[in-house]
Amino acid sequence: MTKVLNVPDDVPLINLLGHRDEVLRALERGLAPALIHVREREITITGDEGPVELASSLISELIEVVRGGTPLTVDAVDRAVTITKDGLSTPTDVLTTDILSNRGKTIRPKTVGQKEYVDAIDENTVVFGIGPAGTGKTYLAMAKAVVALQTRQVSRIVLTRPAVEAGESLGFLPGTLNDKIDPYLRPLYDALHDMLDPEAIPKLMAAGTIEVAPLAYMRGRTLNDAFIILDEAQNTTPEQMKMFLTRLGFGSKAVVTGDVTQVDLPGGTVSGLKVVRNILTDIDGLAFARLSSADVVRHRLVGEIIDAYERWGAENPPQQNNNRRRR
Repeated sequence: MTKVLNVPDDVPLINLLGHRDEVLRALERGLAPALIHVREREITITGDEGPVELASSLISELIEVVRGGTPLTVDAVDRAVTITKDGLSTPTDVLTTDILSNRGKTIRPKTVGQKEYVDAIDENTVVFGIGPAGTGKTYLAMAKAVVALQTRQVSRIVLTRPAVEAGESLGFLPGTLNDKIDPYLRPLYDALHDMLDPEAIPKLMAAGTIEVAPLAYMRGRTLNDAFIILDEAQNTTPEQMKMFLTRLGFGSKAVVTGDVTQVDLPGGTVSGLKVVRNILTDIDGLAFARLSSADVVRHRLVGEIIDAYERWGAENPPQQNNNRRRR
């Protein structure tokens, strides 16, 4: 079977095929066994009917993505191939959903899972983003918070994390209490610098428009007209999780992110993120978004490492410590 696609004149070939045809080569790898040949502005696809139809559908979508002004990268094409093969969505739906642009950089979901997560934030008041490292849980939530602030949907952003030790001791870190806590909040600062002009951030923080604080500082407060993000929520206790969720005031939205496979709480302490899904069921305006290794947007190896650890964990369940203290 053979299909021929003509690239419209308003679509730059270099944006579609990539520098030195790197995007074209990614398409050839991902869409094999279909064969792809490009001559001037004509793309010819040959092979069996199924692969040819799949390749034709994807390339047609990518032409529209490029026409809309979204540049293609090898990573984006690899993900587009996966999206098309899974049939759960279309590359256009995912790759053209812009959340925030700053200094020439556009933040957008890169996988179907991320797109569903972003949609859940739009449609609900409280969203739990649960998934492994590198799936964009916190980063995308931060982007949505900045957009909400810029469009005056909220008047402030509150970012918080539990200051739980992960193998290190706070007591041995130099400086005041704030100095000791600062490293735990550093990832939130880093994300802010990607999304806002660096010189604007100190002014916004001094005015209280953006607040970054440890979870313990949330107790006793009511947060109205705010976009609140609780990061690393797997390190909350059930009591802390309840305390955080009951801070929600009028006109506010909350996003809770965490990875239940990376709990740093002392032995025997139950993670509030692990139990909250069993507690909060069938509540209108509250949603759980589950991300997986397929949504990892870091190096390819990160997804494979996560899968390997999950397989190992299934084969080697944790042993209960039944040793009793001698009296």
